[in-house]
Amino acid sequence: MIDAVATDSSSNPGNDKQRRTRRTRMTGAERRAQLLEIGRTLFAAKGFEGTSVEEIAAKAGVSKPVVYEHFGGKEGLYAVVVDREMRRLLDMVTSSLTAGHPRELCEQAAFALLDYIEEYTDGFRILVRDSPIPQSTGSFASLISDIATQVEDILGREFKSRGFDPKLAPLYAQALVGMVALTGQWWLDVRRPKKAEVAAHLVNLAWHGLDGLEQKPRLIGHRKA
Repeated sequence: MIDAVATDSSSNPGNDKQRRTRRTRMTGAERRAQLLEIGRTLFAAKGFEGTSVEEIAAKAGVSKPVVYEHFGGKEGLYAVVVDREMRRLLDMVTSSLTAGHPRELCEQAAFALLDYIEEYTDGFRILVRDSPIPQSTGSFASLISDIATQVEDILGREFKSRGFDPKLAPLYAQALVGMVALTGQWWLDVRRPKKAEVAAHLVNLAWHGLDGLEQKPRLIGHRKA
C-alpha cells in the first residue's frame, strides 16, 4: 500500500497563486519501517504507558488510522519493536562466540552485550523494562536464559576436561551471563570505564574468582576496544 503525507503550501511574494500541495509518498514497507523507528525512540524515552498512538502518528506525519493499519495499535507496534531487538541481541551474542579458548569466549560474550548496548541503546532501554504485553520471543529474562544456554555448552566441555561436574555448567552459565547483563544495565547510563575495561574486569572476575583476581586484568583476544 502507498500512503501520503501532506505538507504546508506556501505562496511566492508577488504571486497570487498558491503552490500545489506537495506530497511525500512512501511504500507500505517504508512507512512500516518509519513507524518502527519512531516507536522505538518513543518507547525507549517514555516507556509503553507514556507513549500514545497520537504521538507516534504525529511524529510520522500521518493520521492514527495509518498506525492501526500497519500494527493494529500501540501494542502491536511495541511487540514488533521488542521482538526485533531481542532477536538482534541474541544474534549478536551467539555469532560472536567463535574463539577456541574459553577465556576468550567469555570476552567475546561480554563484548557482544556491551556492543549492543553501545550501538542500540534505545533497544536495550526497551528490553530491560518490564514488558506490559506478552512477546512471541519471551521476556528479557528468557532472552538471557537463551544466551546462557549457548555458554552452557562451552562450560560443560571445559568442566569435563578439568574434572569438574559438567552438570553444574548450567548454574555457572546463568551466573556468568546474569553478571554481564546486570553490569550492562549499570554501564548503560554511566558509560565509565571504557567498554574494553569493563569487559576485562567482568572476565577477570569470572575467570579467576574473587580469590584469584588479577590486579590489572588483561584481554587475551584480538579485541582491545
